[in-house]
Amino acid sequence: MAVVSAFNNPVILNLMYNPKFDYQPLNRVTEDGRRLYDTPGGKLPSVTTVLERTKPEEKKQALQEWRRRVGHAQAQAITTEAANRGTRMHTYLEHYVKTGKLQEQGSNPFGWASHIMAQTVIDDGLKNVQEFWGVEIPLYFPKLYAGTSDGAGMHLNEESILDYKQTNRPKRREWIEDYFLQLAAYALAHNEVYGTNIRKGVVLMCVKPPVDAQGRPTARPEYQEFVLETADFDHWADAWWRRLEQYYLLTS
Repeated sequence: MAVVSAFNNPVILNLMYNPKFDYQPLNRVTEDGRRLYDTPGGKLPSVTTVLERTKPEEKKQALQEWRRRVGHAQAQAITTEAANRGTRMHTYLEHYVKTGKLQEQGSNPFGWASHIMAQTVIDDGLKNVQEFWGVEIPLYFPKLYAGTSDGAGMHLNEESILDYKQTNRPKRREWIEDYFLQLAAYALAHNEVYGTNIRKGVVLMCVKPPVDAQGRPTARPEYQEFVLETADFDHWADAWWRRLEQYYLLTS
């Protein structure tokens, strides 16, 4: 099977990187196993920490069962590999948004999957983004929580939070509740601090491609997109506030 290059069908997009907001950096710290952000009003829990600490019991049990089934060492290896692949994909996409160019894939074939995944997100997802206001945006809702959004801007001419995801296997919408909660949390924080009215979020997801024995992609990966529509925003915002309240009750 032939190895697929991310440059088979490159697409040049006219993305506008317009840093119109004065996003201020926030230092991250870890205390008692929790990721916190040091904000102007004090240290606040991250969105991911809140979601992890309030994960429904059935989801915790499902994760534990998977770890037992595949073995803890193998489960950790799979998790680490996926995290590293996702980090590399994010880095490629951040560079592209800022410069309009996708960095070369490099000589290490184990990084090529991330490269073609980034190209796929560019081809199939970023074509619908007219403007980026920033990448890796530090956000916080004063006195309550904080986090980092992959991006924010105009998606199909609507103010939106943008989030990149990688996955080992295709996802179904009903499996990704936490992604919608995350989008709603970031939108609420952005609106509170920067005076926007974001009521839409977009998950731009790429599935890990098949690879050969050396880790080189052998087919173009699948792209998936999940949209938190404006009409559903209040539902997910309310669900986020409930999870946040649960977090503070658990940690008080």
